[in-house]
Amino acid sequence: METIYADDQTDRRTLSHLPPSSLEFKNLWKTINKKDSINLIKVQGILDKYGWLGVEEVGKHGNSALFLVIQHSDLSTQIKYLSLLEEATKAGKASPSDLALLTDRTLVRAGKRQIYGSQIGKNNRTGLNYVLPLDDPENVDKRRAEIGLPPMRDYLKHFNMNWSILQYESDIAASRSQGAKQPKPLFSPFKPTHLRDSL
Repeated sequence: METIYADDQTDRRTLSHLPPSSLEFKNLWKTINKKDSINLIKVQGILDKYGWLGVEEVGKHGNSALFLVIQHSDLSTQIKYLSLLEEATKAGKASPSDLALLTDRTLVRAGKRQIYGSQIGKNNRTGLNYVLPLDDPENVDKRRAEIGLPPMRDYLKHFNMNWSILQYESDIAASRSQGAKQPKPLFSPFKPTHLRDSL
């Protein structure tokens, strides 16, 4: 499990320091995609046989590896294991932040509104980040609190953003005015530690 975690994270950390237009960036993504495919086979085998293993069973990195590999997989795989992650979170074997990230990511990728506000997009015209379409934004903090997450204002500090309903509505209107059919999330190439601790 430690090897899977390292294979998932090491190149992604390097990637975050490279210009996206560089040849090195593109070549590294090819390597990452290859490792992701291998890791997915391993993790699916573990999940299908043993279920979602907690920190006490596979350690902190091992537990993170299960989430990260699924989080970096295709949408159908994410949906397949989402209910397993929900059960693991209720049993204390997975982090609420992992559940929020995977739930929101599957919804956004399926063209739906997210629930917990974890997925951030970028306005191509202004270059500013904004919270992607969110179901019932007035009650997002209530939903976050129900699964043990801090309020949006604290989460968005990690992106140098402030939370307000008015700003959210303005950002969504601005993104729609660009004529974008489907907003594109800023899928971070790796999962910063602060997301596990304070999402």
